[in-house]
Amino acid sequence: MSSVRLRPPAHRGELRDRHEDGHRLHHLLWRLGPGVRVCSSAVLGGGIGTRAWILNAQVAGGYPRLDPDRHLAEIAAAEGLTGPGAGLMTAADVAAYTTGQDGGVTATVTAGLGVRGWAAAPDTATRAAHRPGPAEAPERPHRPGPAEAPERSHLPGPAEGPVSPFRPGTVNIVVTLPVALSDAALVNAVATATEAKVQALLDAGLDCSGTPTDAVCVAAPEPGPDGGEPFAGPRSTWGARIARAVHTAVLAGARTAR
Repeated sequence: MSSVRLRPPAHRGELRDRHEDGHRLHHLLWRLGPGVRVCSSAVLGGGIGTRAWILNAQVAGGYPRLDPDRHLAEIAAAEGLTGPGAGLMTAADVAAYTTGQDGGVTATVTAGLGVRGWAAAPDTATRAAHRPGPAEAPERPHRPGPAEAPERSHLPGPAEGPVSPFRPGTVNIVVTLPVALSDAALVNAVATATEAKVQALLDAGLDCSGTPTDAVCVAAPEPGPDGGEPFAGPRSTWGARIARAVHTAVLAGARTAR
């Protein structure tokens, strides 16, 4: 595995280039430094805690590995990263990332929307073993209607089985803020970013709420004695900025990924 610098994005991150198994792939890297907390659903370093870096790594389609956390740790080690970090993964073209900025908040998005749908789907949607290929990206995926009863027990047929534990594709969102947030506000910021993502997807004309593997990271300075900003909902000062920045970035990425 090798890595060389390409060009720095304008949001404290770096776009990097590496080669794996004959593929030229990219990853975005934020070197956060000391005193930064991250709240995330990342496969590596998720949860709330101090993080020294964030990595959003592209992988090849048909990703065969079942240890994405270890894979991300290997990429981080090749970059010389130390200390705890958060790592996200996607099959989308990371070099095509999009950004949105509002009042000091920066949102960076990589959008892979080939496999997409609605979060609240019938139970059968989570059991199908079939994995759609790149050519199978319906413009209007199935949306459950009121006449359906997802609570009914379902006995999988011969063509069904457990879904793979990891399916790359993914809308990944990384948000950086210049102000500290309380624990509750960090969690609220992830929810606000998710709401803004869904709004942007609908505004882009996509009949979906996202992909099965979307992830969010919110990075902010550690709070001092005041405990940090208490709110990050979409009508709070910083939550509104998060929402607008994420909406801008996701809308641009969704239009490109269609």
